Amino acid sequence: MFSVIRALRDRGVLAVNRRNGDYTLKYNQRKFYPLVDDKLKTKRLAMEHGIAVPDLYGVVEVEGQVRRLGKILQGHQDFVIKPSHGSGGEGILVIADRIHDKYRKPDGKTLSQEQLSYHVFRVLAGLYSLGGQPDSALIEYRVNFDPAFNNVTYQGVPDVRIIVFLGVPVMAMIRLPTRMSDGKANLHQGALGAGICLAEGRTLTAVWGQETVSVHPDTGHSVVGIQIPFWSTLLELAAKCSEITGLGYQGVDIVLDRDKGPLILELNARPGLNIQIANRSGLIPRLNLVEEEHKNLRTLSERVQFARHHFGAKEQ
Repeated sequence: MFSVIRALRDRGVLAVNRRNGDYTLKYNQRKFYPLVDDKLKTKRLAMEHGIAVPDLYGVVEVEGQVRRLGKILQGHQDFVIKPSHGSGGEGILVIADRIHDKYRKPDGKTLSQEQLSYHVFRVLAGLYSLGGQPDSALIEYRVNFDPAFNNVTYQGVPDVRIIVFLGVPVMAMIRLPTRMSDGKANLHQGALGAGICLAEGRTLTAVWGQETVSVHPDTGHSVVGIQIPFWSTLLELAAKCSEITGLGYQGVDIVLDRDKGPLILELNARPGLNIQIANRSGLIPRLNLVEEEHKNLRTLSERVQFARHHFGAKEQ
C-alpha cells in the first residue's frame, strides 16, 4: 500500500486530500461556491459576461409550478430537464423527440406527461441535489453534438473538461458517453475519458473504468488522435471562466454544439481527479509551475499560450 502511494506521489499525482487542502480550500473562497454549485446562477453569470450557454426555456422552483410544465415545453420537440444543484449527472433527463402525447428519450423509451411531471417533483424534493436539499428544475436546450464525435459517442453528448488554476488551463479531457453510462458523459457512471494534448487539442490515451483503452467500447472506433474543434476558443473560454467566478481552482465543462459552437455547460469548484488517469500525467508538477509563474501572466492570451507551450504532448 505505502509503495503504491509513494509511486503515485513520485509521478506527481494529486490526491483528494491534497486537492482539498492545498488548492480548493486555499484558492476557492467559500463565498464564491454558490456561483458554481447552482447551475442557474452559473448560467446567468456566464450570460452577463457574454459567454454562450444552452438556452434556458424555463425554471420550475416549487411544486405548484409543475402544472406550467406543458406551457414551458410548448414548441420544443427536444429538451433537457436537470436539477439546479445536481452533481455527477444524476437527475438529468434528456428528451430527444415528442410523439403525439409521449416524450421519447434517446434510447427510444417514452414517457407520459404524468411521468415527466413526476420526475420534476423528484427534482424539487432534492432527490438528486447536493445534500438532499430542495431544488429547482431547469428546462433547457438540448445540445446537438458536433459531427466530429459521431463515431465515438453513444446516445449522448460528449463534453470537454478543462482544469483551470489561477487562470491557466492545466489539464483537459473529453468525456464520451457509452452504453454503460446510459448516454451520459460521466466517468463514474461508465463514460470513457480521453486525455487531450493542450498544445494541439488532440486526444491521447483513454480510460474506461479501470482499463486503458484506444477504441470506444460501443462503436469500435479509435478515440486516439481526434482533433477537438474550436480548441483555441475552448482554452480561452476556460481561462475566462476563472475571471468571472473568482475561483482559483475549478473545472470547466464545455460542450460543442453542431450549430451554436462551444457552450459552457457547468463549472465545478471540486473537479474530480480521474483526469490524471486519462492523461497519464499528474497534476502537481503543472500546478507547481503555474504557482511559480502566474504573476507574470497578465492577460488571458498569455495564460493560454503558457498552457499550450508547457502542457503539450511532450508532457504526456
